[in-house]
Amino acid sequence: MGRTATVHRQTSETDITVRLDLDSAKYDAPSTEHGFFDHMLDALARHSRLGISVQGRGDLHIEPHHLIEDTGITLGQAMTQALGDRKGIERYGSAFVPMDETLAHVVIDLSGRAHLAFEPETLDVYGDAGGMTHYHLREFLRGFCNHAGANVHVRLLAGREAHHVIEAIMKAFARALRDAVAVTSEAMPSTKGSL
Repeated sequence: MGRTATVHRQTSETDITVRLDLDSAKYDAPSTEHGFFDHMLDALARHSRLGISVQGRGDLHIEPHHLIEDTGITLGQAMTQALGDRKGIERYGSAFVPMDETLAHVVIDLSGRAHLAFEPETLDVYGDAGGMTHYHLREFLRGFCNHAGANVHVRLLAGREAHHVIEAIMKAFARALRDAVAVTSEAMPSTKGSL
């Protein structure tokens, strides 16, 4: 049995299905009814080289917060299922990604313990991208961390415009995630003997 999972999450605000295959780069185009978020989910799948497929809808007539946060939660739940006992994974990943004037750095530890350090919320980031802000991205990552048991640190080394900031962070997250989930041994990557 491969490292795969399908998770469906439905609430009064959202209806989301995530299919995840950690050992395949094949994925379906994301469809959430939010153009820029779909663009970011496509970037996540492409740059992680993981089979991440997302279909969803939410109460976008209010704003995209619930859709974006709940997608992070659902992806985190799928990640936990697909990783299983986490034996043999690299566990850690780190990536720098530039995008024009923007430079983002993301570090991941799939430790089983949830934590998000999101430096851009303390900086001046201007505007939004199709209604999505860096605060929405923070909630996506927080949902992922809480349900994937991941420790994620996000640093913004340069950049102020929301579109480039969000995209550079998402791509750095994708590349760090790709390294962290890779199977590189048969051992449990912890001195404790479990994650």
